[in-house]
Amino acid sequence: MSVFRYLTAGESHGPQLTAIIEGLPAGLTIIVDGINRDLGRRQQGYGRGGRMKIETDTVEILSGVRWGRRLAHH
Repeated sequence: MSVFRYLTAGESHGPQLTAIIEGLPAGLTIIVDGINRDLGRRQQGYGRGGRMKIETDTVEILSGVRWGRRLAHH
């Protein structure tokens, strides 16, 4: 059984929100367009308050993924 853990840093209304996700298996396919599509749902009314209409969220993966796959943990 895998255990997932995530840590966040930053502010939801600041320049960025950073997340560190632990426990993803090596080789897992990461589909950035799919993540961005889900983030875009927020602007269609899946959230709280009016800010969701003016904010545009996109994911940027900085490490741990290459060519769309989760790298092996060494």
